Amino acid sequence: MIIPRVPVQHRRLLPDHRLSGPTPWVIAILMMLTLLAAAAGVGLARSANAIGDAIAGRVTVQIVTANPVTRAEQAAALRRAAAAQPFVLSARSVEQEELQATLGQWFGSSEGDDPVLKSLPLPALVDIDFVGEDRAGPMRALRALVAREAPGARIIPHAEWLGPVARLIRSLAWIAGAMVLLMALASAAVVIMTARAALGTHYATIEMLHLIGATDRQITRLFQRRIAIDTAYGIALGSLVATAILLLIGWQWSGVTSGLAATASLGAAGWVLLLALPLLAIALAALTARQTLLAALKKIL
Repeated sequence: MIIPRVPVQHRRLLPDHRLSGPTPWVIAILMMLTLLAAAAGVGLARSANAIGDAIAGRVTVQIVTANPVTRAEQAAALRRAAAAQPFVLSARSVEQEELQATLGQWFGSSEGDDPVLKSLPLPALVDIDFVGEDRAGPMRALRALVAREAPGARIIPHAEWLGPVARLIRSLAWIAGAMVLLMALASAAVVIMTARAALGTHYATIEMLHLIGATDRQITRLFQRRIAIDTAYGIALGSLVATAILLLIGWQWSGVTSGLAATASLGAAGWVLLLALPLLAIALAALTARQTLLAALKKIL
């Protein structure tokens, strides 16, 4: 005997109101937090990479000779000698005005024109960038060069004092990535609970549909569509709120032009990832709902 396929009207089983239950709102909150955590993770990772690239092969030679004329002469001689070396990519003398301007930011004088600052005996600094990734050989050669051109000067590798900062920022990026994963799992758990609650609410109707010939796949499509729509509404709402927050932060961040904060940005790849996350979330929700419904319907005879 052929059992005719029974058309199932989903509007008679499930409410048709948009954002009527708690599921879309919970999904919206989780989606917003997921996007913000992902943006933070991408920005922190890019900042850590930028700092790592900047400090990987850079050292600063600090000349502290008491005589200012001698300091300037040693700095100039060291810069010329270092620039002529094959292992040196670039050598630059840091001007006294630049040092005074930097100190002025700490002492409340943005232009560094404070007479007190100008009277301070500031050291002479020479920034040197190495060629390639080998550091041991160039460092030994630089020590010999510094001992000859500027006796008593200190060599300060940037990795010694900025390396821990880069590692901390990279750790925070990993934490942000873990938060994205946890919130994805939380969203999947919400979808699972929603699917099971829907089946429990309409248990009697599902039994009747089974008796008149409806298959598990037909009933699954019925509930999956409703859950997918609710989830998509929540994801869209959360994405819009997160986008507004990120645009506001980006507008304020555009005024940051110096310091470590200026290295944090999303970049093109970061924005592509943020645009892909809502689509991945919808696909994950649909797949989770389908598998949950099929597994639960096998127990309903």
